[in-house]
Amino acid sequence: MTEAKSKPEDQAKVQIEVPAEEPLKAAEEVVVEAVAEVAEEVAEEVAAQETEETAEESALTALQSELVRAQDELVEAKENVLRAMAEAQNTKRRAQLDVEKAHKFALEKFVESLLPVVDSLENGLKISEGTEDPMRQGMELTLKLFLDNLARHGVTQLNPVGEPLDPHFHQAITMVPNPDMEPNTVMDVVQKGYVLNERVVRPAMVVVSRAP
Repeated sequence: MTEAKSKPEDQAKVQIEVPAEEPLKAAEEVVVEAVAEVAEEVAEEVAAQETEETAEESALTALQSELVRAQDELVEAKENVLRAMAEAQNTKRRAQLDVEKAHKFALEKFVESLLPVVDSLENGLKISEGTEDPMRQGMELTLKLFLDNLARHGVTQLNPVGEPLDPHFHQAITMVPNPDMEPNTVMDVVQKGYVLNERVVRPAMVVVSRAP
């Protein structure tokens, strides 16, 4: 019995029809691994990019916060400088006013000490009024010399007879009914007052009229 020999065409046909399962499986695994590697690389790049963007955003936020803080400090520093300058100017102005006041009113105590002398001269002239006392002329000249020197140093005499009562310059010691004068008018001056550079050294002691 003769065996049937297979032809080369039949062998080739058999090789084509029988799939090689092992190589295909290996190829699939290779493809899957390659895809996984690519996906992993892409994920890493995306994560790195996101991390970089987050870092940039954080750095930008930090810079903005630092800028705002620097601007606030600059505004505060300017305010402090302006406040210091204003305080320095106020201090300088107060010092100048103090110096001016010291110059103006340095003579106040001295003038106050001279007023009893002036009062004595005026009282002496009142007592000797209408007499031929030879001392009277000397007293008049002495009083005039006193008043002229006081005026030269900014001292003004207050003799407000007939003027309305001014509590800043006059001190009423009594009120007398007087139908011929407006109420609160100075009728008589008991003691003259004096002002040094518009500052009262001694108020005038006066008698004031009132309605009957």
